[in-house]
Amino acid sequence: MKKIKRHIILFIILIAYFIIGQITGFYIPCPIHGILHLYCPGCGITRMFISLFKFDFISAFRANQFVFILLPFAIVLYINYIYSILNNKKSWYEQTPEWIYYVLIILALIFGILRNIIPALAPIEL
Repeated sequence: MKKIKRHIILFIILIAYFIIGQITGFYIPCPIHGILHLYCPGCGITRMFISLFKFDFISAFRANQFVFILLPFAIVLYINYIYSILNNKKSWYEQTPEWIYYVLIILALIFGILRNIIPALAPIEL
């Protein structure tokens, strides 16, 4: 139950972050883009979620294509993880072969490189 409480607290913090951001217009900027002026694989995730909350799926996709495509899989894995905690079972996450995570890291790095070369992959401004 302690793990579930941590997830609930994290969820509340994320919702508060987006609400405060909507009111003030201030969101945490990407340090990699701020220092190196390059887009990392995570640049645009906040804009993607803002667009998703507005049901603007095109803008969400344009903000971060990589995470947008992986998001449904991440949601399913997260729901399975919470279900496994509540039922004291092993989750898919714990049974996933390690090589899959290496492939995801490599794909994220490739996406990070390509989005700095191909302008269409750069995150959009809202």
